[in-house]
Amino acid sequence: MTPNPATILDLYTRMLRIRRFEEKVGGLFAQGQLPGFVHLYIGEEAVGVGVCVALRDDDYITSTHRGHGHVIAKGGNFDRMMAELFAKATGYCKGKGGSMHIADFQIGMLGACGIVGGGIPVATGAALSAKTRGTDQVAVAFFGDGAANEGSFHESLNLASALKLPAIYVCENNQYGEFTPAEKAMNIKDIAIRAQGYGIPGVIVDGTDALAVYDAAEEAVARARRGEGPTLIEAKTHRKGGHAEGEIAFLAGQNYRLPEEVAAAQANDPVLKLHTYIVEQRLVAAEQLETLDADIVAQVERAVEYARESPEPEIESIYEDTWV
Repeated sequence: MTPNPATILDLYTRMLRIRRFEEKVGGLFAQGQLPGFVHLYIGEEAVGVGVCVALRDDDYITSTHRGHGHVIAKGGNFDRMMAELFAKATGYCKGKGGSMHIADFQIGMLGACGIVGGGIPVATGAALSAKTRGTDQVAVAFFGDGAANEGSFHESLNLASALKLPAIYVCENNQYGEFTPAEKAMNIKDIAIRAQGYGIPGVIVDGTDALAVYDAAEEAVARARRGEGPTLIEAKTHRKGGHAEGEIAFLAGQNYRLPEEVAAAQANDPVLKLHTYIVEQRLVAAEQLETLDADIVAQVERAVEYARESPEPEIESIYEDTWV
């Protein structure tokens, strides 16, 4: 079922916010202005947004090392995100988490995670908490195709199925686990078929189509709220860039993706796809979308200035927010 125009515009706005933020982050990293590594979400925006628009503000999500997009999709703040990437005290995690460990509990974003598959049990625990407390909240775990081979994935699905937890497991299958093609790491074509082993629905969706992802997520969310248990959604998607920004420096010039693969990824752009749909259906004038784009770009630029002007963490703060 096609969402109403307001929902479609919400999907597009969140996707565009991710795209413009990530483009800026990529440029800043290339200029040597950001510490650590960054893993951009460009090309996968339709997955995080399609799922998060189907959620309520009090629902939970967990993320991956590629977490900027999930934070924004759930309603994250540009200023605090950018400050975290600059390792400033005003960042989401006071400059201590960096790109791969951003969290915002106030919007139900329980954290990005640098450990492959590390967020899956956390989302499962959040779903167990919701069921124990008697709420109708749901918890979503985002993870990649590589994480679908981890024990945390299988143990979590088994537990969630056995207890009928309100959990949704969203595999963002971008066809590569870092630099390794998925076909070399597993002897199946579709990760969604693994749901059969746990007696839960396994759904395959075009991860470059925000409307299709939203439709699948809405059904999974409704099922979870009814107390019918978890769903595994496999979104077939791609990343337009590399695994991490600057990876060419340690790949010694080797290209692990075929040129035609990269070209196909560039052409199958989820943001452009939804933009075209909106204009063709005359939901919003193209000029209005251009104005929206300009406004988002300005917001990102202001976030960069906010981050640059923010204070560095105090040395003594290294002892805060720690447990021993």
